[in-house]
Amino acid sequence: MADSLSLRRFLGYGLDEATPDHSTVSRTRRLLWLETHKAVFRWVLRILVEEGLLAGQTISVDATTLEANAALRSIVRRDNGQKYEEYLKDLARAAGIENPSREQLARLDRRRKKKGSNEEWKHPHDPDARITKMKDGRTHLAHKAEHAVDLSSGAVLAITVQPASDGDTSTMGRTLAEAQPIAESIDERGIEEVVADKGYHSGEVLKDLHQRGMRSYIPEPQRGRRHWGGKRIEQQRVYANRRRTRAPRSKRLQRRRSELTERTFAHMYETGGMRRLWLRGRENVLKRLLIQAGGFNLALVMRKMFGIGKPRQLQDSPSTLISALIYSFRAVWAMIRAFCRSPGRTWPSSLYPAMRLAG
Repeated sequence: MADSLSLRRFLGYGLDEATPDHSTVSRTRRLLWLETHKAVFRWVLRILVEEGLLAGQTISVDATTLEANAALRSIVRRDNGQKYEEYLKDLARAAGIENPSREQLARLDRRRKKKGSNEEWKHPHDPDARITKMKDGRTHLAHKAEHAVDLSSGAVLAITVQPASDGDTSTMGRTLAEAQPIAESIDERGIEEVVADKGYHSGEVLKDLHQRGMRSYIPEPQRGRRHWGGKRIEQQRVYANRRRTRAPRSKRLQRRRSELTERTFAHMYETGGMRRLWLRGRENVLKRLLIQAGGFNLALVMRKMFGIGKPRQLQDSPSTLISALIYSFRAVWAMIRAFCRSPGRTWPSSLYPAMRLAG
């Protein structure tokens, strides 16, 4: 920001004044409570409701892994704090290698099975990160971000950061618990339908959704013939979900889920540069994601007002830029008129030409 004249002018900094750097932003984020970030996120959602963009009755849930700001080579044991390399040296000595080289340690480590247990290892500076396999097949310390997306608009209704080692069936309930109060504030009916991929399918999940008063549209993976001894209620929920997923409405919802939910991941983590985290601590990561999701939701309002969702698109559309400037001018002018109409205020004569221009 220090070398950008436009940002300096927008923020009111002179050429001889020092601008905030990354440490200032990071320190400010740490000082503000998590509830403050959630309040900002909910405030943006209220703007979407006022613009008629948010319904909140049909949502989709999906998750992705984010690479943590922590290296696997720095992990330590949870019980005694021993480093991973020291642990390998002890194993090598037990195997008869007195002074093992790095190549010997690497060879010994490759032969070991189940060596990355989250119950035994942690990162000393980011204990919330979990050892997990990423979508591209690599193993990293990571966090899991789960979105609840409104299928009427594509807005992020709720977002949670959870241990990357937890399965989808165990994390869905926590995300729905965050999304339900927001949906009820929009419409007293709350969430009525939940759409997800087959990774979320389980008897317990379907029972929980039914108890919450939500209809499920979750495809069933190929598990072979099941035996329902002593699981009559679970059987009913699975069969009911199976009937719904075979209907045409389910296919439409799944197509919309694939389009809108994946779009939130693409904009926030690929284009937004959050696939690789530079923060540590689950709460700190969640603060950053809430602001990121709030910005994504504001783009939906921009798209409604100006026909675009990102400022970069203005470069290719001069007419859209002019329309945006006119809209902004009229919005500011409406504020000026409201101010001047207050008791004791009169219209300044210098504003009459602008009044005629704004109509």
